[in-house]
Parts: sequence; structure tokens; C-alpha cells
Amino acid sequence: MQKKSIDTTLLFLVMGLVIFGMIMISSVSVYPSFKLTSKLYGADGGYNYYYLLKNITHVIVGTCLMTFFTKFTYTFFEKYSKQILILIYALLVSVLIFGSKLNGASGWLIVGGFSLQPVEFVKIGLIIYLAYFMKRKKSLLSDFQEGLVPYFIIVWGIFLLLALQPDFWSILIVAPVVIALYFVGWWNVRYLWVSFLACLVWIFWVYGLGKMSSGGEKSKLSYISTRIDNFLQDNKTLFASEDKDGKEYQTKQWLIALGSGGFFGLGFGKSIQKFWYLPEVEGDFIFSVIVEELWFLGALALLFIYLMIIYRGYTIARWVKDLFGKYLAFGISTLILIQVFVNVWVNLNVVPLTGVTLPFVSYGWSSLISLMISVGILLNISRYMEYKPKSQNAFGKKRRMIDPS
Repeated sequence: MQKKSIDTTLLFLVMGLVIFGMIMISSVSVYPSFKLTSKLYGADGGYNYYYLLKNITHVIVGTCLMTFFTKFTYTFFEKYSKQILILIYALLVSVLIFGSKLNGASGWLIVGGFSLQPVEFVKIGLIIYLAYFMKRKKSLLSDFQEGLVPYFIIVWGIFLLLALQPDFWSILIVAPVVIALYFVGWWNVRYLWVSFLACLVWIFWVYGLGKMSSGGEKSKLSYISTRIDNFLQDNKTLFASEDKDGKEYQTKQWLIALGSGGFFGLGFGKSIQKFWYLPEVEGDFIFSVIVEELWFLGALALLFIYLMIIYRGYTIARWVKDLFGKYLAFGISTLILIQVFVNVWVNLNVVPLTGVTLPFVSYGWSSLISLMISVGILLNISRYMEYKPKSQNAFGKKRRMIDPS
């Protein structure tokens, strides 16, 4: 049975997060906005809502695109998946040639003052092509030569271009999605463990490269090994160190933000760390300020909404009949899941600093736009969910079909 309406529960949950993100950015970005605009326009021209106004623009554009893709039949992407793969390869190559560097990685394209982080769109583009690949090769996924090798040749081509930037953190986000997609297509637990061990070996290899030096100069990957070393320190040692080079500063500040709020938080708008004690507070570390201002209940409510969004996504993947739609919905939901928990774990010092934004909440237009497009595709897939009738009850009567949304 074709479902004519979209999953409104998913829509309201996502828009609720987007609105919450704007509210939090209005709080956390006051000081960064004033500092930036004072630098651009002079002290008298500084104002507090630069990032908020830009974020509102991003939300409007993202909402329009989400609405468009909600109406845009998802099978279009299956038809043009090969062209999408070529496009994402072209984007990554253009970054290597024309990209602007930030924090040691050339991950941004800047045209006329307009910046774009292509990797955010590469993520959804790769998921689209892998969903197409898995549907086409469904009967061959268990075959090493016909299924496994071609699948990972495509993936490793993307990973190589990301590594050349270098952008290893994006690889760590995409890799679990790639592994999970192949696993649900084949359901081979042994393959899952082999993939996990391969990822561990790769992480240790990258870490080793980061520790190497040549002619007194540090490796280009030294920032990765430094972040891992900082992460491996216990908190007592971290705060006791002098940190003369400032490499541990961010870690210290987000831990202070987490601890200073107490059980009930300092209250909305009363964060201390947002006054540039914690850098990029409107982006990667907005969760720390959410905890600082709203603490236990606010953080739990936020995580609950994320879990509900991911649950709705997996529900769509379960009930859509078309294999391409099923794999695509699963991949999008898993990508959101990975990004949420990596960002939260970074803020809780469970994993090393990665530079991953908090989906739908953090400031950053490339991330927000790509996620809104992904949700639009997911909502379109929800139109084609098919619900199986419930089993017969004790009286032998069939239960009526229920729309779980």
C-alpha cells in the first residue's frame, strides 16, 4: 500500500531541533558575533547577532530545499546515481586543486566570499550510490570478487581523496556507515568483525604517521596524533599540565563547561565559556554550552529527540519495499546517528576531537543544508512505506492496519 503523506512525526522532530538550534545560537554566538563584526566594521559597528542572522538564512534555504526534495521522487537518484558518483569525485578533486586550507586541511571551496565544505555533500552522494550498488548487486554481495571488492574500490577511492586533503575525521564518520550498509545487505557477522579490525589497524597507522617527523619538521598528520594524545590523558594530568603550546586548551575548556553547570545548569544565556573561553562554541562545541546552560534535563531531552529521529528513519527503512529506498533510508539514518554520537562523545571527552558538528543544531551552513536535503529525501521515501497487517487476534479477526506515524 502506498503512503501518500510524509512522516509528519519525523518532520516535526527535525524542525523542532532546527528551531532549538537557532535559539541556542542566539545565546552562544553573542560574543563571537560582536568580536567578528567589530573587527570588520570597527568597534562602533559591532553587533551581537551576526551568526544568528546568518543561521536564520541557512535555515530558510535548508527548509526550502528539504521541502523540494520531499516532493522530489527519490527514485530519481537511483536513475542518476552514476552521475552523482562522478560529481562527488569531481568535488573532492576540485578541493585538492582549488581548496582553501583551514586547521591544516584543504576542505573548503571559496567562490566570491561564499564558502562550501564539499565533504558534507559527498557523504549523502556516496550513500546514494552505495544504495544503488547494493540493490543492483543484491545477489552478489556475498561474493568476494563480484560484490565485496567493487564495493570497497568505490569507497576507498573516496577515502583516498579525503586522506589527501587531509581529512581523516570525515573518513571516520563515513566508514561506519559504509560498513553498516554492507552488513545489512549481507548480514555476515564475520565480515563486521574483520571490518572493525581493519579500521583499528588503519587508525593506528594514521596515528603512527602523525608521530613521525622528517628533518625536524612534524608530519602533516601531527594534529591527529596530538588530539589522540590529549584524549588519552586523564583529566587530572590534563589540568595539571602547563600547556605552553595551547594544544590542550580546547579540551580543558569544554570539560570546564560540562562541569560548571551543575545539575540544573546556569540557565539559558548565562554560559561563561561562550565568551571565547571555548573556541568555535557556536559550531563543534555547542553541546558543551547546552549542558552548561541547561544541563541534565536539557541534554537528555536533546538526545531523546535525536533517538526519535533515528528511530523514525529506521522505521522508514524497514517498511519501504523498494531495496534502493530501504538502503538509502538506512544509510541516511545511520549517518545522522554517527554524527550525533561522535559530536556528543567529543564534548564528553569519550573520543578525540574530530571537528564534527551537532546535526541540525550547530552553526555551519554546509552541514545544515546537506542534512536538510537528506531529511527531505528520507521524508519522500516515507511516502512509499508499506505496512503489513497485524496477525490475527484470539477471536480469529484480522486487526486493522495501523499507520505507526
